[in-house]
Amino acid sequence: MITPVPRWLHLPQADSHPRLRLFCFPYAGGGASIYQTWTKNLAPNIQVCPVQLPGREGRLDEPAYTRLEDLLTALAPVLHPYLDEPFAFFGHSMGALIAFALSCYLREHYHREPIHLFASGRHGPQVQLTDPPPIHNLPDHRFLDVLCYRYGGIPQQLLKDPELMKIFLPLLRADFTLLETYTYSPVAPLGCPITALGGLQDTIVREPDLARWQELTVGRFTQHLFQGNHFFLNSSRTALLKVVQQALLHPKP
Repeated sequence: MITPVPRWLHLPQADSHPRLRLFCFPYAGGGASIYQTWTKNLAPNIQVCPVQLPGREGRLDEPAYTRLEDLLTALAPVLHPYLDEPFAFFGHSMGALIAFALSCYLREHYHREPIHLFASGRHGPQVQLTDPPPIHNLPDHRFLDVLCYRYGGIPQQLLKDPELMKIFLPLLRADFTLLETYTYSPVAPLGCPITALGGLQDTIVREPDLARWQELTVGRFTQHLFQGNHFFLNSSRTALLKVVQQALLHPKP
């Protein structure tokens, strides 16, 4: 029996014997609660393991990471004891980058790889975008204006609450610092299949850039597009989870 690490992992089925574990990583500004309903919509032998990063929800007392390398160094030893069963990674937007980088880190340092990587709402990490420009160093008001215009998804009641914004704004800035200071270094393709997921109305991630994930695996690559904008994982959750479950429990050769 593995002792849970409650600050890093939310394990609603900690006492079960899963066929596999699905570790889920949030988008910028998000927390483990994004995935709290997934357990009810996936087969019981898939143990959904939302990862709670510092600086959000139950970890507000900890600073959020601003460098991906530092996050990987802290996170990999925490997850390693839970890799005794087959495991897969799902990440949306920032979470997709974390999931990919962690897969490479685990391969290098622990000789382990996920059996499947789901990259959702994020262009391939090797894609070098020059437009739109970085925003993490903008003044607060300009940072929020660009963020809301570009991504949406921030509730108006949050934007209008100064006390909540004192908490939420540093987290968003830290997450975007992590994203915008990341530099891709060429690595050998992963051995596991990669499924790239995108929104048909997503103006942030273009379909050709989403398809670039194919270059990062020697395994099977599939791509699925869903109705919705950048946050299609909420609006098209049921359809998305059907794809995830099918890929995990009935993989094609």
